[in-house]
Amino acid sequence: MPTLIESPTTVPAAGQPPKVIDEYVGRVNSATTAVSVAHMRSPQGWTEPGQTPQFDEFTIVLKGVLRVEHEKGTIDVAAKQAIIAHKGEWVRYSSPEAGGAEYIAICLPAFSPDLVGRNE
Repeated sequence: MPTLIESPTTVPAAGQPPKVIDEYVGRVNSATTAVSVAHMRSPQGWTEPGQTPQFDEFTIVLKGVLRVEHEKGTIDVAAKQAIIAHKGEWVRYSSPEAGGAEYIAICLPAFSPDLVGRNE
């Protein structure tokens, strides 16, 4: 039988100023370890520490621009675009433009603080 996810769980987010993470599928909201699906909303000026995650992250930008720094430069991902951050590669996310960014993040396996590999 299919499992209905009636509502997301808002989970704590890294970075400043604070962003909102609503997890629909994942370790917190559905006890799913294989994949996580979250709706993110980050304000203008938000930035988080760099990370070297042990999962692939597929991000679809719905509104605004999400900046993705990586070892060889920077990619700005606009609304209606997507980006894949590959397992084991260093990245840092931010939303520098007016209006911030709204996006969907899908992680395989599911996001976990133990797997994210954040820089101190």
